[in-house]
Amino acid sequence: MSECTHNCSTCSQNCSSRKEPESLIEKPHELSNIKKVIGVVSGKGGVGKSLVTTLLAVSMQRKGYKTAILDADITGASIPKAFGIKEKAMGTETGIIPCRTKTGIEIMSVNLLLENDTDPVVWRGPVIAGAVKQFWTDVIWNDVDFMFVDMPPGTGDVPLTVFQSLPVDGIVIVASPQELVGMIVEKAVKMAELMNIPVIALAENMAYFLCPDCGKKHSIFGESHIKEIAKSYNVDTVAQIPINNKLAAAVDAGAIELFEGDWLDSVAEKIEKL
Repeated sequence: MSECTHNCSTCSQNCSSRKEPESLIEKPHELSNIKKVIGVVSGKGGVGKSLVTTLLAVSMQRKGYKTAILDADITGASIPKAFGIKEKAMGTETGIIPCRTKTGIEIMSVNLLLENDTDPVVWRGPVIAGAVKQFWTDVIWNDVDFMFVDMPPGTGDVPLTVFQSLPVDGIVIVASPQELVGMIVEKAVKMAELMNIPVIALAENMAYFLCPDCGKKHSIFGESHIKEIAKSYNVDTVAQIPINNKLAAAVDAGAIELFEGDWLDSVAEKIEKL
């Protein structure tokens, strides 16, 4: 019989002290029912990650599914504004009740807890990560088919917390056309690979401008490289969103649920098949 090495990964002994790796996945609130969790990530800020999150939630809601958004971008929360939500989230002895948009999408964001939307959230990383966990464990999410998690940019504390603590079924990576962003996209793809989370699609925002007069596409921020990046990582779904002043106006007016456009239809179809 071989001697115990006190390292369970190499030891063949089946002793009482052997410990299996523990899952870090947090359980949602006992009254919650969430079927699929989709993370929306970006390697850097300012590329339209929150916009893609809202468009996907609205698209899936239009397909007849019940959708929700967990706004994990604690220091840059913008989801409530896009939907025109003015009221605050309510709490009971049982848990926190998320706000609902006009079409019934459930929303939880730190801005729904602050007295003023413009109050800064000056918290350190562990506190922010803890708040994101509480949005999962303490909020009562009602019969959600698809939850979209709007994550802060980068590969730091909060994305890592979400990947380890929530049962993420896949992610959508958002980028813009610049070469530098292409490099940063690859960082996000590689992080997903390290965490064994599939990349559902790459979404490129501000991909082009469609001239209303001649109908020609103009690459304002340079030629796109998103298809080459997708091919190199075997991601078969790519979506491109143009520079569109109507989208910006809809977000500013809190009327994103009225958007018109089929740019993310392929991504929505891929999510539907999960």
